[in-house]
Amino acid sequence: MAFEDLLEDPVIQKYLHELVGPTGMPVAAAPPDGEVTDEELAEELGMELNDVRRALFILYENDLASYRRLRDEDSGWLTYLWTFEYENIPERLEEEMHRLLEALEEREDYERDNEFYLCEQDSIRFEFGEAMEFGFQCPNCGAELTSMSNERLVDAMERRIAELREELHLSAPEEAEA
Repeated sequence: MAFEDLLEDPVIQKYLHELVGPTGMPVAAAPPDGEVTDEELAEELGMELNDVRRALFILYENDLASYRRLRDEDSGWLTYLWTFEYENIPERLEEEMHRLLEALEEREDYERDNEFYLCEQDSIRFEFGEAMEFGFQCPNCGAELTSMSNERLVDAMERRIAELREELHLSAPEEAEA
């Protein structure tokens, strides 16, 4: 997929924005054909050199840019020639989706495996053990803690997990047999 096609995808735009932030977005959205120096990018984009370097380094850390160094024979100065490697974006997005799926599945297990109590006055949630330790009274304000259903949260997590599994072409995990 060409740079231009990738950059027109709103999901990829959001991903790049999350990585480099609003300041670095002009760098991420302007990948050159071939190699470019950070100075050339800063001049071309009318940006501060440090902002360009910060964005390039973030892209590098995420395997979306690489560089090679050249040493000037006369001055000994190093020049970094940057290449954008946006063909790695789909793979990076898939890795992020797998991490999100794993985190959601862990959180769903936690929500299912615990009973919660709520201080409605302070909007603080406690696990059963904590609520019991406090005598079912909020340690903050003294109000009575009430049993809290997290069924809607668990349902929402189930739906999101199913959507992610579908997007990642994963089958649903086998339900534990009773």
